Amino acid sequence: MRRPDPDANLARLHAFKTRSTTVGNPLGPELIGFFKQSVAKRQTKLVKIAQSWEVLVPAALNEHCALESLNRGTLTVIVDSSSHLYELKQLLLAGLQDQLLMACKTSGLRKISLKPGRWYDPASESRAPRFD
Repeated sequence: MRRPDPDANLARLHAFKTRSTTVGNPLGPELIGFFKQSVAKRQTKLVKIAQSWEVLVPAALNEHCALESLNRGTLTVIVDSSSHLYELKQLLLAGLQDQLLMACKTSGLRKISLKPGRWYDPASESRAPRFD
């Protein structure tokens, strides 16, 4: 009876256990392209709007507001209480909205929409954003 060759047996086991993995395209360049196209463009628009908002809105009122989103030229602003919402609405009607629209015309801002809500946890003392 013929004895099996140990080297052939090892070669067979090695071929069985090693897999030839095909590596796809690297993900890094795709993510950089996505970031430049989607995030960076939008971020530059929001930075200009946020800077104008910070300059034109009084600091005491700005503490109670958060810029939520910019969608189709409409800036959505969350205000944490109804009294601050009313005060901000009166300021916008008194001419602040026109100033913001003029300052942010190149960013595509056409309208400002206010809504009540909280972006922070009311139980905590800081007004840091919460992520649910």
